[in-house]
Amino acid sequence: MEPIQRVTAPTLDVLEALLSTDGAAWGLLVIKATGRKAGTVYPILERLEGLGWIRSSWDDDADRPGPRRRLYEFTAEGAEAARDLLDARQATADASEASARGARRPRPSARPVTS
Repeated sequence: MEPIQRVTAPTLDVLEALLSTDGAAWGLLVIKATGRKAGTVYPILERLEGLGWIRSSWDDDADRPGPRRRLYEFTAEGAEAARDLLDARQATADASEASARGARRPRPSARPVTS
């Protein structure tokens, strides 16, 4: 498994959507879960598969009408790496938010306190 070279917000959304599913998910489900367009999601899925984070297979449900679905699921290493990446990004966001809140605190007045 190779690391993701460029982690974007859409990539994080796709990782989060895949982690939130129980088992394999098809592309349209990921698109709906992320709110991203197909032209954004499918290239990310292809890239993740090429890096070894996920694997895909064709749905073999012959009783279901319509075109076959391509199912995507994490490899064991990919699921762990995705959780680690999302946790690290959340920790960074939390630290940034706490820092921004601290910067907005009113500064103490230089006036002397009198009773």
